[in-house]
Amino acid sequence: QVQLVESGGGLVQSGGSLRLSCAASGSILSIGAVNWYRQAHGKERELVAAISSSGSTNYADSVKGRFTISRDNAKNTVYLQMNSLKPEDTAVYYCNAPEIVITRMMHAYNYWGQGTQVTVSS
Repeated sequence: QVQLVESGGGLVQSGGSLRLSCAASGSILSIGAVNWYRQAHGKERELVAAISSSGSTNYADSVKGRFTISRDNAKNTVYLQMNSLKPEDTAVYYCNAPEIVITRMMHAYNYWGQGTQVTVSS
């Protein structure tokens, strides 16, 4: 069974850094585009960063210049490097893969990880 597994969250002081990972577990061929979302307590989920299968990236204005999304296709893993963290970055972070290629004939859609908590103290 294919799953997206996030890791790397935790508690960090303002100005600190964390690196989140989103890895596909199970036997797959590849992951397409991957998005990182976050949801703060009492707020709607928002898109933070996205990376296409070819490596093109996009960021929310609130994290530009501080966060970097990258991918290692050989490991079927996507990373979110978060620097200069602020208390307002505190949220549960989720990765999302709109499409995963399991075999040449089988694709699966709209996978979400379980979420990882990031807490930034002031």
